[in-house]
Amino acid sequence: MKLTTQNLLHLQRVFMLVFACFVFNFAKAQEQAWIRVNQLGYTPAGIKVAVFGAKEKADYTRFELIDVKTQKSVFSNLIGKDFGTYGPFVQSFRFDFSAYRDTGSYYLRVGKVKSPVFKIGKDVYKGAADFALRYMRQQRTLFNPYLKDSCHTHDGFVLHANKVGIADSSRIDAGGGWHDASDYLQYSTTSANATYHLLAAYRDFPKVFGDQKQANGLDGQNGRADVLDEAKWGLDWLLKMHPAPNLMFNQIADDRDHTNMRMPGEDPFYGRGFERPVYFINGEPQQRGKFMNNTTGTSSTAAKFSSAFHLGSSLFRNDDIKYAKTLAKKAKTAYNFALIKPGVTQTVSVKSPYIYAEDNWVDDMELAGAMFYGATNKKRFLNESIVYARQEKITPWMETDTAAHYQWYPFINLGHYELGKQLKGNDREEIVSYYKSGIASVFERAKTNAFYRGVPFIWCSNNLTVSFAIQCLWYKELTQDTQYDELAQANIDWIFGTNPWGTSMVYGLPSWGDTPVNPHSAFTHLKNFPIDGGLVDGPIMTSTYRNLIGIKLLNEDPYAAFQSDLVVYHDDYGDYSTNEPTMDGTASLIYLLASQEQKALEEPQIKK
Repeated sequence: MKLTTQNLLHLQRVFMLVFACFVFNFAKAQEQAWIRVNQLGYTPAGIKVAVFGAKEKADYTRFELIDVKTQKSVFSNLIGKDFGTYGPFVQSFRFDFSAYRDTGSYYLRVGKVKSPVFKIGKDVYKGAADFALRYMRQQRTLFNPYLKDSCHTHDGFVLHANKVGIADSSRIDAGGGWHDASDYLQYSTTSANATYHLLAAYRDFPKVFGDQKQANGLDGQNGRADVLDEAKWGLDWLLKMHPAPNLMFNQIADDRDHTNMRMPGEDPFYGRGFERPVYFINGEPQQRGKFMNNTTGTSSTAAKFSSAFHLGSSLFRNDDIKYAKTLAKKAKTAYNFALIKPGVTQTVSVKSPYIYAEDNWVDDMELAGAMFYGATNKKRFLNESIVYARQEKITPWMETDTAAHYQWYPFINLGHYELGKQLKGNDREEIVSYYKSGIASVFERAKTNAFYRGVPFIWCSNNLTVSFAIQCLWYKELTQDTQYDELAQANIDWIFGTNPWGTSMVYGLPSWGDTPVNPHSAFTHLKNFPIDGGLVDGPIMTSTYRNLIGIKLLNEDPYAAFQSDLVVYHDDYGDYSTNEPTMDGTASLIYLLASQEQKALEEPQIKK
């Protein structure tokens, strides 16, 4: 055919039309399908899985790993099983590229869909645990090193201690510790658990922590790892909250604190100047909004004191023997306090029904007994610990797939790990089987979706996710059973971006990633101060979210395309249910991050 000018124009229009269709389809594919990765990256010898999710079905056979430097495909694998619908997606796959072990920067590609760039290297977790410690320092009360100023210096006045001869409104020195979350309440149960996690992180992974801060949190080395400085800040406050064998206090302040969002200072909400109430643990129900909480005893919180004191005593023995002896003495009196009235100690609220309604205590006593046996080698405590272990073999949410707020706290049974390490033979087998049963229950749900998600979307689901990953790690350590390694890694990956929203759940980590920018925090909302390292609450069931009081999104939702009838997550100051960081969840995260950095250090060198 002779190409006339008219024919050339026609061909040009056809080409432009085809090209436009290509661009449109390419853009549509980009908008309708995503590959989610762990934004921190992957270690060379570690399990490496990304998750593909699409809103429209398409035919795929293989995915490729592309080296950013050369733009060449360096690895390819079958896409595997279609896990089908999950959350916003109608099609989903797990892209396993664990077999590839070379280091560098990469992205995944299937069809026209590309993942974010990520790194493979032994240093992907380097410094992450110390980074999260920044949030703990920012939560300090009395002297706050981030603000270089003091707050809540008048704490506080005693309530509910009449049975031990202390009249209501008596003055007590209870200053110190950490603010709990974006409010300024302080709870012994969360603080003792956080202190224990920080101490355990140093005990188990001492090589990963640096020394860049003084004891008061300001810049400067002091010859002690920063994580121990932070743990001691917690221990010092717990000592104030257990000043005598017959005295133990449950919390400072209550939900009258929630008057407004403000920077930490001196709060006048309780009718006694700047003093705040300090609630005594009397083992009896105390106020919960219009009603009473379900406190039944003194054990759950007091046992946590005892465990933290015992672990602190062992770690400070070579550094400060006097301090270590004090902690050991307090560990004993706290254990005895726990036995005054076996049962749970719940927190107190005055205006609203929201509390930490802890509903179990035998797990805390099991841990306290195991720590006591480790410190004294007295069989009595070992036997007691085993008896308590048999009363709650599996942390209940793992089987029921739901729980009330902080109903089973800590979110995993720490005692099984400490007890299991000290047992041999059948007793040890029995204890570790409890861990396995709990993990297996979660895996039954997880294996049906591409994210391997089996942790329920209850309030603070990220805290449960972190804790569950730790349980998987501890189970492997106790048994050398590797069958749940991929499940554990999926829970870690979830926190750092392998989730429907493709975002990290930790403020500022990694610095180059998609992380929270608008959390429910006074520091960011009022002053635009970063809250580095803070673990936010995490996704919550959509049905729960719709019934919460006082939530209203203040900005356009950047993750609107990924919300679903199953679960929502909002990076919005107005959503305190999914985007508020917590102190105790961050402390657990520090343990998990330290474990991953240590694990990477121990990986064999890859031969190229």
